[in-house]
Amino acid sequence: MTMTLNQFTEMMQLPDQAIDSTEIPWIPQTDRVWFKPVRFDLSTGSWINLLKVKPGGAVNRHRHSGGQVMAFTLQGEWRYLEREWVAKPGTFVYEPPGDIHTLVVDGEEEMITLFMLQGVIQYLDDNDQITYQDDVFTKLKLYKEYCEKHNIPMKDLQF
Repeated sequence: MTMTLNQFTEMMQLPDQAIDSTEIPWIPQTDRVWFKPVRFDLSTGSWINLLKVKPGGAVNRHRHSGGQVMAFTLQGEWRYLEREWVAKPGTFVYEPPGDIHTLVVDGEEEMITLFMLQGVIQYLDDNDQITYQDDVFTKLKLYKEYCEKHNIPMKDLQF
């Protein structure tokens, strides 16, 4: 039997998904930083999430190891202490593997940015020693634990 290209594609790929992010809770990381996951890819070690940071908030100095990071700013402004630029709504940011930076929100408005991450985030002290690290598994665990604790049904975000 001859298969059409559409039949072959349907057989080989994952189904499409439309994730309604309003149905996913904001997971606290600190008192001024939250993430909202929209995708976990356990086979590649990548994940996509929205990051929300209140004014005066920061994501401690860190390095991305094992993959690149891409970001698209939706709301507010943010920057890295180690850079000259400021990301505003509509700004696309690319970070190569190994880049070290500290994310801060200086303005009056909270920042919301879509981040697409690969590999590991290694949080560093002033001597470049790793104090903690995150990856797709720790982020998935945080999401699961938060949903269980607050009796929120988990969305299937693994695909």
